[in-house]
Order: sequence, then C-alpha cells, then structure tokens
Amino acid sequence: MSYPGYPPNNQGFPGQPGMQQPGSQLPYPPYPGGNIGQQGLPMPNAYPPSQPTYPSQNPYPQVGQYPPHQPAGQFLPPSAGSSMYPSYPPQASPYANNQPPSNYPPQASPYPISQPPLNYPPQSTYPSHQQTSSVYPNMTSGSYGGGSQAPPQAAYPPISTPAHYQPLNSSPAQKKSNPTLRPANPFDAHRDAEILRKAMKGFGTDEKAIIQVLAHRVNSQRQEIAQQFKTMYGKDLISDLKSELSGKFKDLIVALMTPTNDFLAKEIQNAVSGIGTNEETIIEIICTASNAEINNIKMAYHKLFGNDLEKELMGETSGSFRRLLVSLCQGKRNENTFVDVASAQSDAQNLLQAGELQFGTDESTFNMILCSRSFPQLQQVFLEYHRLTGRDFEDVVKSEFSGDIENGLRAIVKSVRDKSSYFAKRLNESMAGFGTNDRALIRIVSTRCEIDMVEIKNAYLSMYGKSLEADIASDTMDDTSGDYKKCLIALVVG
Repeated sequence: MSYPGYPPNNQGFPGQPGMQQPGSQLPYPPYPGGNIGQQGLPMPNAYPPSQPTYPSQNPYPQVGQYPPHQPAGQFLPPSAGSSMYPSYPPQASPYANNQPPSNYPPQASPYPISQPPLNYPPQSTYPSHQQTSSVYPNMTSGSYGGGSQAPPQAAYPPISTPAHYQPLNSSPAQKKSNPTLRPANPFDAHRDAEILRKAMKGFGTDEKAIIQVLAHRVNSQRQEIAQQFKTMYGKDLISDLKSELSGKFKDLIVALMTPTNDFLAKEIQNAVSGIGTNEETIIEIICTASNAEINNIKMAYHKLFGNDLEKELMGETSGSFRRLLVSLCQGKRNENTFVDVASAQSDAQNLLQAGELQFGTDESTFNMILCSRSFPQLQQVFLEYHRLTGRDFEDVVKSEFSGDIENGLRAIVKSVRDKSSYFAKRLNESMAGFGTNDRALIRIVSTRCEIDMVEIKNAYLSMYGKSLEADIASDTMDDTSGDYKKCLIALVVG
C-alpha cells in the first residue's frame, strides 16, 4: 500500500523499516552498511533539523570574515574538503562566544582572516536611473535641490582648466597680504609731528617733507601723529594740512590722514548723495569687502552720518542690485577655507539650472550662492561649472544679467579669482581715455597700498604691458607742482 506524498520505492513511513522496490534507484548515495531504509539501519529524517547540523569541518568563514556587500543569491565557494552543499550566510554558532572548542581543527579558508577580498566593482553613490540632459550631455537631469543630485566625477568631460583658475591652495582668500607700505620702524610720532609743524610754519610749505613723512607711515601711525600734533600744538593736523595744500595733492593727503573705515564710509556717502548714484564706487567697496570690513564700514557710516548704511543703499538702488547689496551688507559670508567638492558640484548644477537651462534667470539662486559661499568654495564652484559646460562663469554672468547687477556679480567673480587683477583693471579704467578719475585713483592707491599693492602692480604689468607707476606718471602730467604724482608713486613703490 502506498501513501500519497511519498516515493513508491520505500514501504512504510519515513523512518520505518522498509524494502527497496525492484528496479528502483535511490536518489541518495550508498549508506554505510547498505541502502537507506534497509532493516536495521536508521532512516534520516525527511525534514531539515530545527538546529543546523555542522559537519566535522566548518565550511563557513569565521564570523566577521564574510565579504561586505555579498550579492543576493550568490554563495561563497566551499573550502577544500568541506560539504558538497553550497555555503549559506553565517548563522548563530552553537559554541559560546561564536568560537569552536580549542581542539577544533583549523580549516583552510579561501579568505584571509585579517583582510577579506575587496575586488568588488565600486558602487556609485548616484542613482543609476538618471537621464542625460539634452542641453549638456555631461549633466544629469532631475531635481537640483540638494547635493545628492550632483553628477559623478567620471561624467565630466576632459576639459582643460582655464589659465585664470588658480589652485585652491593659492586662492585670494588664502594669500597673505603683500603691501608696498609697511609700518615704519623705528617710529617716533613726536618727531614726525615736529617735522610736519616745521613744514607748514612760516611762509610757504615744504611739500617734500610732508610726503616723506605721511607717504611712508601706515594709517594707524598717521593717527598717532595727529594725536601727538594736537597734544603738542593744540591744533588739528588735518585742518592745518587743508589750509596749506591745494588741488589733488590736498585730496590725497586728506585721504591718507582719514581712518580707513571713515574714508570708505565717506566715499559711499559721496556716491549716494546728490543727483544720481555712483554705482561703480559702491560695487568696488561693498562687493570686494570681507565680513569685518563690511561691519567696520557700517559702524563708521552710522557714526559719521547717523544713518544705517543698508537703508541708505536700499533707498538709492532697486531690483536685483538692491537685493545683492542688502545680502552683502549683512557681513555673513562663510569665510571658512575648507572646500566641499560635493557641495560645489551641487551649487554648479543649481546655477546652471537657474540660468542657462531655463527661460529667463532665477536671480535669487545666483544671489544666494555668490553672497554666502566662501571665496575658496566659490572658486571650486566656478571650476565645477566649467567642467559641466565648458563655459567660463564670468561669461555666464554677462549673458544672464545686465546693468548694475551684472557689474556687481562680476566684481564678486573677479575678486574670488584674483582681487589684485580686479583692482588693476579699476586703476587702468581710472586713467584711461580723456582725463583722470582722480577720486577712484586716490581711493584705490591710498587703501590698497597697505593690503596688496605689490600683487596689483604685478597684475597691472601682466595685463597692460606697462608698470603702474609709469602710467601714473604719464597720466598726471597736468599736476603742475608734481607733488600729487610724487606722493602717488611713493605709495605705489613703497
């Protein structure tokens, strides 16, 4: 009698004695002492045991040796002399602390215990279903709201880096100051005050002595001289200088004697007062300033004029340019020198999506990134943008914007790349064409000589093929006395 669900070659239930049917072939290998099911031999249980049965030699790797990221459905090859059945992922060991007895024979594992094989193909952190943009084949489409959508590095084309991109370790934000004018050492404010008093006393004025003192002292030392002059003679040094000098030479000397933050605040006030607004001066001062410089200028402006600088600029500007100035006036730019490449890739894609890949321009995205990221980080963003599109970022700004907002954003881009080149261009513009913009020339020379005038001179020579001092000398030919020219050149040469 056969029972349903059991093979006919055995008689009785599994585990019961039985006879092999004639002509049948058991699917199992010969069992020692006869076939399975023969009388006197135990019949193996047809169901798998509730607890795993381990062979005499464990075919599994030790706990912790299993290679990472084992693909589903694939098993490690059995070690030599192990069971014919495939290996499964390790299960709970029946031994205490997952360790076999001390007399357990060592096994030959195909994987070193100290280091599992790592020859797996790299797994990309980016989704494999991203599609290629029809506009830029090297850019992936999709949502650009965060860094997770940044394309893998391998997707960038082999575009050579433009010459004006500098290595990050030499970015403008990380350069040390290289001025032409350094603090005088030794310095004696009492003696300098005596020299200036003698130069202005009596008939005539000794302009050479004034240049020799004031063009070779930094601004902080000039303030000490003014204090000493008032203490010694009971007179205001700036007032005496104004009464003794004239023309552009007087304007230059007064600029040198004014505290730097007060001087820049007065320049902004002059730019917004009267009919019209001088946006170029505002851009030059605000768009190139650090957080500390912005905050110091704001305090100086309030002290001198009793008004809030941000409100003054809002009242004199409009649109995207106004929003740019308001953002910069917060003085909250990230000034960390650390560069996050993944974030820069994301920002580059966001800028591309906000500009070239849509009809019109999302100015807020440009404003947010260019006003909040550090200069080293922005340098990396421009590089990633070039890798994506092959376009220079300043050219992108020129094509997407116009007017004051274009000039403001380009000033930021130029400052990020090389601030000295930006000021070299501003100096050349002040002397180009008919006449001279003396106000801009005095402002840049009198302030940058204590910061980076050496770099500005080098950039000027590289850009225009002439030295800055030579152009100053040839452009101030109408200075009849020559004192204005001599003082400017003294500041530039150092």
